[in-house]
Amino acid sequence: MTSTHAETLTQHALEQTGTAFDAEQLLEVRSMTRNAIHQIAQAVKPGMVEEDAVEMAKDILAEAGMLRGWHDVFVRFGRNTIKTFGAPSEPGVVLKDNDIFLIDIGPVWKLWEGDGGDTFVVGNKPELQKCADDAREIFALTRKLWFETGATGKALYDYAAAQAEQRGWELNMDLSGHRIGDFPHAAIYDGPLADVEFNPSRLIWVLEIHIRHPSEAYGAFFEDMLLEDNFFQ
Repeated sequence: MTSTHAETLTQHALEQTGTAFDAEQLLEVRSMTRNAIHQIAQAVKPGMVEEDAVEMAKDILAEAGMLRGWHDVFVRFGRNTIKTFGAPSEPGVVLKDNDIFLIDIGPVWKLWEGDGGDTFVVGNKPELQKCADDAREIFALTRKLWFETGATGKALYDYAAAQAEQRGWELNMDLSGHRIGDFPHAAIYDGPLADVEFNPSRLIWVLEIHIRHPSEAYGAFFEDMLLEDNFFQ
């Protein structure tokens, strides 16, 4: 769906939900998704090959009862952390002793989609830790802008891009938020949050922040639902 098309549709049209939409279940799936991300991260160790980490992540999600993923399971190591969504990783990348990796999963449990991502650092490289921390901070500040001001989706990403630039990063606008909800959300709207000209509603959208170093091959990612402050304490 093009930006122009997104702008012509009403908030009601872009935020409609199906009969399975259930706020309580969506929050439960969010919790399961966040837990799975951290379980996967704890199992990733230096010396692992990225492809093996992806298979391990799939096993963890299957054991947690995931029926399917609405997108592939991504575990990206080192220089692959600059890759955009859906782009294939460079094969055979091994996690080093001082390195960075990101996780991006979109599990479907029963009738409800989860989606989330985070970045983790092993060893002691301050510039990598700063990258991971900045992705989380930019997410937090952008979500705060949403909660406190009623900003549009477009305004949120204009703000996030400025925050990234202030910190010396480039914001990847190919990963700029999307619908979530009862499966499949893309049947309603498969475009980016960054295109919408209204204040997005809670539980209906995810905010994605993917920052990359302007000249070196590493980046960081954080993704979660647009929700109130108490869900992030």
